[in-house]
Amino acid sequence: MSATFATSDAHGHLAELTAALRQAGLVDDGVRWSGGDARLWVLGDLLDRGPDGLGVIALVRRLAREAADASGAVHTVLGNHEVIALGTRKFGDTEVVHRGAVRTFSSIWARNGGLASDQAGIDDELFSWLAALPAIARDGDHLLMHSDTVGYLEWGGSVEEINGAVREVLAHDDPVAWFDVLVQMGQRHELAGASGSATARLLLDTLGGERIVHGHSIIGDLFHEPFDSYAEPRLYADGLALDIDGGIYEGGPCLVARLSG
Repeated sequence: MSATFATSDAHGHLAELTAALRQAGLVDDGVRWSGGDARLWVLGDLLDRGPDGLGVIALVRRLAREAADASGAVHTVLGNHEVIALGTRKFGDTEVVHRGAVRTFSSIWARNGGLASDQAGIDDELFSWLAALPAIARDGDHLLMHSDTVGYLEWGGSVEEINGAVREVLAHDDPVAWFDVLVQMGQRHELAGASGSATARLLLDTLGGERIVHGHSIIGDLFHEPFDSYAEPRLYADGLALDIDGGIYEGGPCLVARLSG
């Protein structure tokens, strides 16, 4: 049985992501795919907050090609920071009235540490690749998503419906609909607390799988722990959810979780 791995929220920290993939045995000293037939899921937020978002994206795309040649796979899931980056390129400083507030994508991009160099590197081909990423995925018993929110169900009752609905929005020019995607994907911490396991079970019963794997919410924030006090993903919600966001831009670890195999 081939092994399955997941990582998330590299946020432009190319060196740290490379080191974590090397430690997991997925790349060699030359940063070439060495994982054989393993599958790696990258759960969004490749850019913003760090120095080299384009470098992270280029690495992930190259490893996808190399893994495919070795009968493995590297898959990427859409994160909210990809939506911010794409929305900034598409709408820029255009003021949009959304849910009673005036918003611009460019101001959100700047507030979240977006780099002009990253934005300048999003050409038409890269825009199309990012906009077509799935919002959610299944791999065996694992339900893979960027954000720990039940908001995905507002787009549909299956993985296919959700992905189709999000891709439809990002293929068109309605900034209000784009902001709806951003706001829904920005929700967090909905699998924690007293009702967290019930929320997780709702997602799993609706979309399939036995365990949710997500990023977006830093382990230290979710569990009120120092960012340098943990070195492993965190299982919670009665074992129904696995948080793999170590909080790299806060000084936490870049985590690569082995899910199976």
